[in-house]
Amino acid sequence: MAYISFDSSNLTKFVHDNELGEMQAMVTAADSELRNGTGAGADFRDWIDLPTNYDKDEFSRIKAAAKKIQSDSEVLVVIGIGGSYLGARAAIDFLNEAFYTALPASERKGALVLFAGNSISSSYVHDLIHVIGDRDFSVNVISKSGTTTEPSIAFRIFKDKLVEKYGEAEAKKRIYATTDRARGALKTESDAEGYEEFVVPDGIGGRFSVLSAVGLLPIAASGADIDKLMQGAADASKDYTSDKIEDNDAYRYAALRNILYRKGKTTELLENYEPTMASFAEWWKQLMGESEGKDQKGIYPSSANFSTDLHSLGQYIQEGRRNLMETVVKVDKPNYDIDIPKEDSDLDQIGYLEGKTMDYVNTQAFRAVTLAHTDGDVPVMAVHIPDQTEYSLGYLIYFFEAAVGISGYLNGINPFNQPGVEAYKVNMFALLGKPGFEKETAEIQKRVQK
Repeated sequence: MAYISFDSSNLTKFVHDNELGEMQAMVTAADSELRNGTGAGADFRDWIDLPTNYDKDEFSRIKAAAKKIQSDSEVLVVIGIGGSYLGARAAIDFLNEAFYTALPASERKGALVLFAGNSISSSYVHDLIHVIGDRDFSVNVISKSGTTTEPSIAFRIFKDKLVEKYGEAEAKKRIYATTDRARGALKTESDAEGYEEFVVPDGIGGRFSVLSAVGLLPIAASGADIDKLMQGAADASKDYTSDKIEDNDAYRYAALRNILYRKGKTTELLENYEPTMASFAEWWKQLMGESEGKDQKGIYPSSANFSTDLHSLGQYIQEGRRNLMETVVKVDKPNYDIDIPKEDSDLDQIGYLEGKTMDYVNTQAFRAVTLAHTDGDVPVMAVHIPDQTEYSLGYLIYFFEAAVGISGYLNGINPFNQPGVEAYKVNMFALLGKPGFEKETAEIQKRVQK
């Protein structure tokens, strides 16, 4: 029995009874490709066994490094882009109070984790330096190559700030490098300067790397229990092994979203009713978009935060183009609940809610929206998680990873590469005059002049 539950009961008007059965042979074939390594991208499947087959020595070093960071730094600046930061940010937001960044250090569970190198905005970096102020800080730079433009710029800046504040020798003790095991610019620099090093696994793509050192060090530094996080993922990896749709909710979800995709539901909204899950949706969008958007195919991943976005996107979802499907991640028990106060007057006309709790209202809103959108011809699926704990998060992460692996193969693409990600970089390097791109520079200049 899976720890989280997947509810597809509202799809009866969109998916006929026989359609899932017709998908079984394809799901079994996709499962064989995934488990046996016969499908495209087989070299990047190590995430499958990662929750149980990980480097225990490195895991211990991660926890030790996290304690050191907590002891000598109020702030940890995590430098990375894409999969090098999205998973960590999703987890930290998921596991903390909504305004934890504004809490005094004494009320936080661990270091204040802030992120850089995920854009090229000079204003953002200025503001980050400003908010750090005089506080002690360390840096975790995450890059397999060490030459990705955005994190490389940020690392130079924050490395300079460390040296300015602590001197070269002490600065080196405050830099933690998560990079390739054997090669690359960051690996070379780390070896030469003596930074503490952690490994970006060879057989795991960035978007699947949150349960490796890439995500675990920042998550642990924030004060989260990474043992429970890994246990949740480990249990999910055992629960989602069957190739039978009726026994595997992750595969059922993959099959249903592919049935809907082939009926014209080309955009999927991941939705939540807890603001602390907004960053989780950003992680999910990379996981799904980078895995499936190839060969002019794939479901476009988007997101919405309810009930907030019901007052902005709600009209479109209810009555706009009928190319949408929705997947809600619903927390069944919130971290806190609040009673709605009683008042003598009823000017705001919510007297009928007196004696009820905010979560009761939130849950009824979820049910009402599901019914309304289903009536409006938008298919709605729901993934229910018991709570916002490390265990639940680890389990949920693995659910979506298993689902997208199968979903990609069902759609006839390699779910583990990302060739299109490099296209913009060639143009950017040409416009910036990077050595080795002289031919591209000439071509781009011609196009720009036109």
